[in-house]
Amino acid sequence: MGVCWGPVVRVLVLQAAWALGGGQVRYSVPEEAKAGTVVGRLAQDLGLEAGEPEARRLRLVAQGRRASVEVSGASGALVVSSRLDREELCGKSAPCALRLEVLVERPLRVFHVELEVTDINDNAPLFPAARKNLSLSENSPPGSRFPLEGASDADVGANAQLSYTLSPSEHFSLDLQRSEEYRESLFLVLRRPLDRETMAEHRLVLTASDGGRPSLTGTMELVISVLDANDNAPQFNQSVYKVQLLESAAEGTLVAQVNATDPDVGSNGEMTFTASNTFPTNGLKLFFLDPKTGEIRLRGALDFEDIPSYEIQIEATDKGTPPLSGHCKVLVEVLDVNDNAPEVWVTSLSVPVPEDAAVGTVVALLSVSDRDSGANGRVRCAVWPAAPFGLVATFAGSYSLVLREALDRERVSEYEVEVRAEDGGAPALRASRGVRVPVSDVNDNAPAFAQAVYTVLARENNAAGAELARLWARDPDEAGNGRVSYSVAEGVGGGAVAGGGWRAASSYVSVDAESGRLWALQPLDYEEVQVLQFEVRAVDAGEPPLCGNATVQLFVVDENDNAPALLPAVVAKIRAVDADSGYNAWLRYELWEPRGKGPFRVGLYSGEVSTARALEEADGPRQRLVIVVRDHGEPARSATATLSVSLVEGAEAALGGAAAAAAAATNVWLVVAICAVSSLFLLAVVLYGASRWAPRAAVLSGPGPATLVCASEVGSWSYSQRQSRSLCVAEGAGKSDLMVFSPNFPPPPGPAAKETQPEAPALVDTVSAPPPLCRLSPLPPSCGPGRPAPGQALVGVELRRWGLGGCFGLGGCFLRVFTGPLHPCRSPRALGVGEEASKVLPHPAAVAIRSCALRLWV
Repeated sequence: MGVCWGPVVRVLVLQAAWALGGGQVRYSVPEEAKAGTVVGRLAQDLGLEAGEPEARRLRLVAQGRRASVEVSGASGALVVSSRLDREELCGKSAPCALRLEVLVERPLRVFHVELEVTDINDNAPLFPAARKNLSLSENSPPGSRFPLEGASDADVGANAQLSYTLSPSEHFSLDLQRSEEYRESLFLVLRRPLDRETMAEHRLVLTASDGGRPSLTGTMELVISVLDANDNAPQFNQSVYKVQLLESAAEGTLVAQVNATDPDVGSNGEMTFTASNTFPTNGLKLFFLDPKTGEIRLRGALDFEDIPSYEIQIEATDKGTPPLSGHCKVLVEVLDVNDNAPEVWVTSLSVPVPEDAAVGTVVALLSVSDRDSGANGRVRCAVWPAAPFGLVATFAGSYSLVLREALDRERVSEYEVEVRAEDGGAPALRASRGVRVPVSDVNDNAPAFAQAVYTVLARENNAAGAELARLWARDPDEAGNGRVSYSVAEGVGGGAVAGGGWRAASSYVSVDAESGRLWALQPLDYEEVQVLQFEVRAVDAGEPPLCGNATVQLFVVDENDNAPALLPAVVAKIRAVDADSGYNAWLRYELWEPRGKGPFRVGLYSGEVSTARALEEADGPRQRLVIVVRDHGEPARSATATLSVSLVEGAEAALGGAAAAAAAATNVWLVVAICAVSSLFLLAVVLYGASRWAPRAAVLSGPGPATLVCASEVGSWSYSQRQSRSLCVAEGAGKSDLMVFSPNFPPPPGPAAKETQPEAPALVDTVSAPPPLCRLSPLPPSCGPGRPAPGQALVGVELRRWGLGGCFGLGGCFLRVFTGPLHPCRSPRALGVGEEASKVLPHPAAVAIRSCALRLWV
């Protein structure tokens, strides 16, 4: 222990080379090297440039026991950090090699370094006791051998190679026997007979020297007492007993039984057995020797991983005076059992893992070991679940947890991976280590609306800022990648306004960027625009951002905010139109004055004024009719019209100017024609009676040919205007048919709007510019079942397949279904798919639905 090292501490950096097969660096350092001693230039040997060790965080991975070395952060050198004691680290094992793992980051790599701690002669030989007493019979024959307890040296190799010397003596010498199977045996040999009377006690010094340079020594004093009488020592039947014992053997198990004989008789032949020495020394606590029977039993727990074998020296001593003894050895080999489960450590973990990480990415580094030996210590590793991770063996007992399959955070956001280890014992022992691997998000999902097309109904005259609908798009990504903002797509969509113009949807509506709330920028007016179609865009906050679109069809629902407006009356029919639609534009006509049982009546929905009974002279020559036109809105709006009706004789109505000429001739020739008065009177009576039975035709009050109008009890949606018109009416019966007039709905912008609409044939007092009609279009084959109910309003493509006639749509226009007999004076004509209504019928269009087919009457 007192060895003095030189100023350089005699640092032996013996080997620093790459093992080409496994990428391993080997160094060698003597034990007891001072702290700070450079073991090797690790960074340079690993191929790192100057400054890289600190930048790439070159470091050692902590193992189960303290390594006593560290990596210098600045230079990247492997230096001694604390006392290195080879005997403490490896005991008697040689060579003493420490296996270290070195990590380098960016990129992550692991290197294996083997550090051999070489032995120095720092331990002197040590005897079990400083003094040993021996009793020898004086009649011991020359050549007698007496076993001595040898010294032990904690060093290894030449430093532990012991030699013994005995202080000069003419009676005694030493005999050292070495064997490869067991420890050396040292004997004290009697060279000359003893004479107790000459010398009753011999004191010798036994010196043990090791093979170090310089050599270290240890001594033990031998006190030899010469006894008289008993001259036969006990003899064992075996000099060495070999026993194999499982490390799982229970306490009390019989290890061995030694036998010895002594030819003496009496007390000189009675023996007792004692365990004089064990190696290692703690074997005295594990084994019990019966002093009478020589049985050795186990009284403690064996551990193969701690001590694989024991050597016990047994001494048999007789009861003679002096007592004599014989010696033997018991070698106990401890057999390994699989009593140690594998151990798994996570030495490095790189989480979270991006969901777009490439296959083969290293997630974690693991170390696996088993203290058992042979098959019991061979470990197999697996990962569960088997996907999406796998294990790759990188070195003996080292594994990498790598990515085997692509990840999807939206499907699985975190994995609980279990690394399972199983040894080769029977039965096998298992161990596991859980690794939590979170998956980080990548913007790989675009926002998606629940519907591709949203249909929104909004009443006209709504308040500015009123909420119309809420749109929501789902983005399964997280944080900013899943945070969605909404906007109305610029330059996409809009609506046609009255007068043939076109306005962008952004002038009517807006969408809240965060909530997706669709709200009105201004009050909507059905008479200005009926349908808005635009796109709403949802964009996430990822990098790069992803987006999704949805189409919104906004239908403006009409309110009764326009009163009927009367048009100039024609013949005996009141015409009115209402700018509203649906029930708000469905007009009914009422005769306000005269009340009671007057001679005239007005068609409830047709506006035709006809006689309610036969005219009488008491009715007077002129009638003033006040007609009120009301719509079906809530509340109802109305307009009034005044008609002045002049009643004339039927003959005058038929003859016109000829009757007036006849009256003038009668005045001139009154005297001459007295004889003809009676004849003329009779003729007039006859003509008057005939006129009472003739049908009356309605004629215009203005110039032009008289036109017969087939009136209808079922009216139209029409525009209202207050007018007063005088007309003449001929007596006739009321008519009843079924008519539906198409509303005024402007076409969308584009080429279709620029087509020249054909001039509608002139009806009785029609307007000069008829409103454009809608185009019929085929619907997809998914037309639902069901039939329209009487009075039901159908919007656009909601005309479905009802039995015969196929699927029809009327591009945003409204149709109302009525029941009743068709007019007998009109022949039906089917309107073909895609054919414009304005090309096949005059304005306004009379439409009826019969037998589930769309037909037009012109």
